[in-house]
Amino acid sequence: MARIGLLPLSDGRDYVQRDVTAHIDRAARQLAQVLKDAGHEVIVAPEQVSSNSLATSQARWVANHHPDLTILHHSVWTFPHFTALAAESTPGPLLLVANIDPQFPGMVGMLAGGGALDQLGRTHARAWGDLDDPAVVDRILAQVRAGAAVSGLRGSTFGRVGGRPMGMYTATANTDQWMKLFGVDVEEIDQWEVVRRSENAEQSRVTAAREWLERHAAGVHYDGDRLTPELLERQIRTYYAMRELIDEWNLDFSGVKGQPELTANFCTMDIAEAFLNDPYDWEGPKDTHVTSTEADMDAALTMQILKLLSGDPVLFADVRHYHADKDVWDLCNSGQHATWYAARSSDPAENLRKVNLFPEVFYFPAGGASVQHLAAPGDMTFARLTREDSRYRMQVMRGSFVDYDADTNERMMRASTWEWPHAFASLNCEAEEFLSRFGANHIHAVPGDYVAELRAVCAQLDIRYEGFGDAR
Repeated sequence: MARIGLLPLSDGRDYVQRDVTAHIDRAARQLAQVLKDAGHEVIVAPEQVSSNSLATSQARWVANHHPDLTILHHSVWTFPHFTALAAESTPGPLLLVANIDPQFPGMVGMLAGGGALDQLGRTHARAWGDLDDPAVVDRILAQVRAGAAVSGLRGSTFGRVGGRPMGMYTATANTDQWMKLFGVDVEEIDQWEVVRRSENAEQSRVTAAREWLERHAAGVHYDGDRLTPELLERQIRTYYAMRELIDEWNLDFSGVKGQPELTANFCTMDIAEAFLNDPYDWEGPKDTHVTSTEADMDAALTMQILKLLSGDPVLFADVRHYHADKDVWDLCNSGQHATWYAARSSDPAENLRKVNLFPEVFYFPAGGASVQHLAAPGDMTFARLTREDSRYRMQVMRGSFVDYDADTNERMMRASTWEWPHAFASLNCEAEEFLSRFGANHIHAVPGDYVAELRAVCAQLDIRYEGFGDAR
């Protein structure tokens, strides 16, 4: 849910105001109801903006309620300096909305006001049309969701547990730049805290968690070496250690380096990372906490934006392999995929029935369980914040997860690292375009189509949007 400020704008002439006030009020009530019906809170200015002083006072009144997005509503011709003055007193994302009505030229007012904001360099978006048209409502709601996501970033804290992994430039970002662009602070935490705090978990909770996994997973494949009950319990303890860090440091999202220190000497973080990204654990429903493996900062930031837009768990993966015969990518990464993606069910037992815990592979000699499953099919939005010459851009594409018959799925998973989770992705862009332009080895995805919202997020953050294929 977003909090939306709504300022109805009027004509500056008193003899015109008498004839348009009722229309402005009706139009504002209709827009407010549309937003409320979509589940959002609407803060409407007490007075219509019909003078320069009201433009400032009403905008300040709305701003004092800290909206995620402010709408300047043009249902009639409006004096453009009202738009400029209101915008000056309105921090945060701004949307100009106009009714299309030949008797009441709100569109003209929006164009005049928007042109003034362009000249002033004030970033804003515009939406216009009949509110009975679902496409118009969708255009407005995309801006609202984007505003809520951008607002949700401001003032948040990312916890980076460990430093740069394995020399990855794309996983490490400038903390000053993050605060300036996104309003996000970074808390640096040593990985030793995961090891140290693992001992704090009560044995009864750890045992119950292990037994829940043994009971609900498709299989827990102990081998007496890389995966034992003791190693699985150690992984569960790392989950509790992370929950303790999240609560103590008030972390809004996080990343864990893992490699090579923890994965070589303690255990893999696969259990912790998967279930932190899930909307549940063995103790019941919970809020999803975005966590990136390899302490990938731009991954976590992308995932947090996608979570704020959609409300769903977000997938993290390596772009591991391209099956040219099927034009399908194998998105695969050690344990990082939330188990929710196995069936996309609100019932964890239904998801876990498709999840296997296998002994970790040679990359991670400390051992533990990898969380293996194949992502359920469905339409997806793929995205990643990357940097070109130190400047941020959001790279975006549409596509879908697909699956095949059991034998084909098995053969394709065995072509890379079979023990890890997989998602077979069909991207709506050419492989050559993707491999030539995509700026990282990690990619992120969420169910549904959020291309319009990501465009709006980029505009509100003043970063470049870079679409691929039909998302251009």
